[in-house]
Amino acid sequence: MLINLVKKDLLLAKKYLIIMFIFAIAAPIYVQLNSGGGLASFFVTVIMVQYMLVNTVSFAEDKSKGSVLLCTTPYTRDYLVKARYLFILLVFACCYIIYTLTAFIAPIHLEMLGIHALGISFLATAICFGLMLPFQYRFGYKTTRYIFFFIIFISLFTFPALAKSVHINTIFQITVPFSQGIQDILPWIIALVIGYISMLVSLHIYSHKDF
Repeated sequence: MLINLVKKDLLLAKKYLIIMFIFAIAAPIYVQLNSGGGLASFFVTVIMVQYMLVNTVSFAEDKSKGSVLLCTTPYTRDYLVKARYLFILLVFACCYIIYTLTAFIAPIHLEMLGIHALGISFLATAICFGLMLPFQYRFGYKTTRYIFFFIIFISLFTFPALAKSVHINTIFQITVPFSQGIQDILPWIIALVIGYISMLVSLHIYSHKDF
């Protein structure tokens, strides 16, 4: 059932998939030329692609009352929420694959992302969408869309600047008194915990929501 619901999200966003694919190729190159840094390049790409696709799906469902109709089918509300989180995870994975392929074929040097740098990006997106989705399930798409557009917009400028000026990778490693292996996987663990808690909150909110 989860796979079918993820496919549903992809179909709702299909008009923008090609545009987002092109953006996922061009954005890292543009950011690299202007700001530098593989982490900043990837973060800007993935956060924008995820936001645009999730926003497109949410808009389509809000407009057509798709979620209300799906709740009358065998698909439970739990499945609907879990599928949305799985959709975001799928988009993240696809962005990483596209970024890696672009790094191989791009005419400029794009830094390959290590486990730690990729984990930092995963943690940042987990925080953004870990906050966004519960609020959206609680207050609705129309109420929250402008708030989170502002948050995403600000993060697109602040995070790359932070990554460039203070070398976020190094700082994260220095301030954590663990071995290198633990430091590499720690952002992933924190991100998964945040995502899991966010999903539990969303499940609780959506299960008690009246349409």
